Amino acid sequence: MTVDVEDYFQVSAFEQNVPKADWNAIPLRVEGNVDRILQLFDDHKVKATFFTLGWVAERCPNMVRRIVSQGHELASHGWEHVRVTQQTPEEFRADIRKTKGFLEDLGACAINGYRAASYSIGASNLWALDELADAGYHYSSSIAPIKHDLYGMPDAPRFRFSAAKGRIQEVPITTLPIAGKNINCGGGGWFRLFPYGFSKWALKQVNQAEQQSGLFYFHPWEIDPQQPRVDGATAKTRFRHYLNLSRMERRLERLLGDFDWGRMDEVFFSEQERSSWALSAQVA
Repeated sequence: MTVDVEDYFQVSAFEQNVPKADWNAIPLRVEGNVDRILQLFDDHKVKATFFTLGWVAERCPNMVRRIVSQGHELASHGWEHVRVTQQTPEEFRADIRKTKGFLEDLGACAINGYRAASYSIGASNLWALDELADAGYHYSSSIAPIKHDLYGMPDAPRFRFSAAKGRIQEVPITTLPIAGKNINCGGGGWFRLFPYGFSKWALKQVNQAEQQSGLFYFHPWEIDPQQPRVDGATAKTRFRHYLNLSRMERRLERLLGDFDWGRMDEVFFSEQERSSWALSAQVA
């Protein structure tokens, strides 16, 4: 179970409508929404991984400390939600190192995982996985093995695989092949679009038929139907962003009760692997 910690106005689809220069003037809603999520997870005895923007963490430090103190994994979502496709290797290198260092100091914990904004690592920029390994990350969850108009690498493996010559592991978002096409059943807007029964069935197929763990993600703004509407967004963007927000929290509660969930580092990696991460951090 994973959460991409960003506020509603920071999503990639709104980048033409809400300039970064305006971010500081917009009241934040993310902390209140994360607190609701923390309570929801506590009610269902679920531990999760929170991929957190450095920009948000800098402004909501106590929220980050609560995430860590309640036993969840803190991970990096980059500093300002800039897609990797919009960064040079040098810019990306600076971003991931800055965010990792800041989150480690704030959370007093190791940052092992990274998720790119909008799953923006794909066939054209696999160099980013080398940069992540060089920066000391041990896993990434940045590839969506689907065909999409904004992102995706449909030929990528559907489950965990080694990258950067074995120096980092990539754990793609969960998909299910249907009629020769991978369908996203791992959360986000797809979870709000499909009937809950389909999502439950698809994840059970992954668990039972394929004997694999599923990876689910959502954003704090998805449980916030009262969020302000962004002016100037296209009809497609409005549909994708606002669809079924009022139903999301109820569906999440069902999902948390229907499956067993855990942190990424504990579900996808063995105790021996995690111990090796700690050892490599000491050596570094």
